[in-house]
Amino acid sequence: MKILAAEDDPVARAVLRQALRRLGHEVVEAEDGEAAWEHFEREPVRVIVSDWLMPRLDGLELCRRVRARLGGEYVYFILLTSSDATEENQRSAADAGVDDFLTKPLDLGNLWPRLRVAERILRYTTQVRQLEELMPICTYCKKVRDDHNYWQQIESYINERTGSEFSHSVCPDCYQRVILPQLEDLRRKTGVPKAVTIRGRRN
Repeated sequence: MKILAAEDDPVARAVLRQALRRLGHEVVEAEDGEAAWEHFEREPVRVIVSDWLMPRLDGLELCRRVRARLGGEYVYFILLTSSDATEENQRSAADAGVDDFLTKPLDLGNLWPRLRVAERILRYTTQVRQLEELMPICTYCKKVRDDHNYWQQIESYINERTGSEFSHSVCPDCYQRVILPQLEDLRRKTGVPKAVTIRGRRN
């Protein structure tokens, strides 16, 4: 993967660059958050590893800018923090859109599993986006046509491509629009009094 590495400390940046390259990734370096943002606007990447505290633009604000942009593919954002980062600070970072954290000094044994997770997440988000953009779906029954011109339920279509499982329920609008009229029709046909409760709801 091509990874944007934002770190203002030259020594720490060199360590990060070496670690990422050792794991087989292409690295684009930025000396602070503003430089990272400028590069990202010119040439977006799918993974950013950024220090938290940097001049001009810190890692948290960099993440907020990335999350605020419209369009484009999902970016996995890893924030480098000091070992004494508080739980409150990490919660604030997560609220800003940070996906994962790494403590400094950087440990290669902690870096590679994070990047493996990033690869999986990005692969799934790409698949979902492709499904959203390309799915030929029937206006009436909502079945989806696959590559072999076979129509199938959307749940099966997505499950085959992403492994996602679905649970089924009824939204409030459909309950009012579909279920209640069916219950009322059933009550009229069977002569069930209105006071009878059906499945926990009064008819």
